[in-house]
Amino acid sequence: MALTLPRTSGNRLAVAVAVTAVLAVGAPAAYASLDGGDGPATTAAAQRGKPYAETRLFFGTERPDGGPAVTDKQFMAFVDKEVTPGFPDGLTVQDGRGQWRDAGGRIERERSYELILLYPVAEVRERDVLIEEIRSDYEKAFAQESVARLDERTRVDF
Repeated sequence: MALTLPRTSGNRLAVAVAVTAVLAVGAPAAYASLDGGDGPATTAAAQRGKPYAETRLFFGTERPDGGPAVTDKQFMAFVDKEVTPGFPDGLTVQDGRGQWRDAGGRIERERSYELILLYPVAEVRERDVLIEEIRSDYEKAFAQESVARLDERTRVDF
């Protein structure tokens, strides 16, 4: 589809509307493939693996009370003691840089860790309790205001 309009400021809106309309036509099929539905975009590759839950936890390292930042050694000791017993089959830790607005309204920028946990959907209730304990234990141990959590359903094939 070719759309040719003269380049005037009055036509910028028309171009934006036309482009949005063209992109919107393809969106329903793309989203259908994400939900695992029986739509036309469902393929054998989309059904590979077993239903799993993925939880990502985001741990800041700066202490709001002004104490020293959490070190790699301290964080990995926390993972060994508090996380590994509940998730012995595996996990992933990634280094990060993040920012967020603290309780006082300040933007805090800090080194952080992302912890990725995968577990069967059938174990969601049991694992939720463990994950909430991990969050609470980190907040208490390192004087943190919060540990962010993101949960998604996915399919996993090992």
